[in-house]
Amino acid sequence: MDLAELTSKAASAVSGGGAFGKKVKFDFGDVGKLLIDGPGGTATNDDEDADATIKVSWDDFVKLTNGDLDGTMAFMQGKLKVEGDMSVAMQLQSLMSKFS
Repeated sequence: MDLAELTSKAASAVSGGGAFGKKVKFDFGDVGKLLIDGPGGTATNDDEDADATIKVSWDDFVKLTNGDLDGTMAFMQGKLKVEGDMSVAMQLQSLMSKFS
């Protein structure tokens, strides 16, 4: 999976609104960014303000989506950092299952 494929999957997951009503940005460093706009029902690679920003390497993100890395453990080990509203990050679990 690459960033373009992930962006497409994320857009499908949030299109038409749904249960995820926040904006969250994934910052993958040099690989790029993924901005999920729950209220707008879109996913882009824009670098805009979000309710929460999750900083994680691309490799670790792929492991998270494949179930090879636990989100809580990644956070505790410093592999995943959350800036902003932590509760938004905690709501992502159901959405993330649609990315794999």
